[in-house]
Amino acid sequence: QVRLAESGGGLVQAGGSLRLSCAASGDTVGPYAKAWFRQAAGKDYEFVAGISQKGSTIYYADSVKGRFTISRDNAKSMLYLQMNNLRPEDTAVYYCAAGQIITDWSRPSEYDAWGQGIRVTVSS
Repeated sequence: QVRLAESGGGLVQAGGSLRLSCAASGDTVGPYAKAWFRQAAGKDYEFVAGISQKGSTIYYADSVKGRFTISRDNAKSMLYLQMNNLRPEDTAVYYCAAGQIITDWSRPSEYDAWGQGIRVTVSS
């Protein structure tokens, strides 16, 4: 079973940038598709971005398209989310997730493993 751990969150002003990282350990052989989700206070999980096992296919939520970039380094078992032009509505706990067979990237139940989450706060 793969284990995931996020890092890189924090407090940033609107318009600023943050880079989230997600380190995988355990069964890192995979193959695992990976994604970022977020959960704002009092709301459901929201799909942010997803990337296929070799990085050839990428999906973004409309709300982050053009501002966020997902990438992965399989040699280092790392997943990244570069977040630019952050807005107060991006404030949430961000989670990385991994799954072997993804048919609906936006559905949390498709993923087999989740990190603990990391908080991102964007001040106005």
